[in-house]
Amino acid sequence: MNVGKNITASQINFLASSKYVCFQTLVDDTNAAVVTDDLGRKVIPAGTILPANDKTAQGITTDEVDVTDNAQLVGLIQEGWIYGQRLPVAPTADAAKAMTAIHFKDAEALGLTGSTGGSKPAGQ
Repeated sequence: MNVGKNITASQINFLASSKYVCFQTLVDDTNAAVVTDDLGRKVIPAGTILPANDKTAQGITTDEVDVTDNAQLVGLIQEGWIYGQRLPVAPTADAAKAMTAIHFKDAEALGLTGSTGGSKPAGQ
């Protein structure tokens, strides 16, 4: 029997397609995207644009990762279709432009038209 605090996790789906390309990257608690959760743990939320939400952007994290004790590997989406409005922080125009292989299905709603390949895939 497990005795401890009951924790419920929830994560909004920000993937617009089941097909995406993702590579591992190492993240630690020095990243600006680190937040402290209710238990005092330092985490980087799923859907975070790394290394920053600006012209240096390389991709979007697939999962939440706890970096309290040491650096951790996390999947970084570098190609695919994403709902930008569902990310913890919407992408800036510079970040969207830097991530050339990531397309935002809701680019028009984000005000990113013209800065990315934000058109809908054929048949949608």
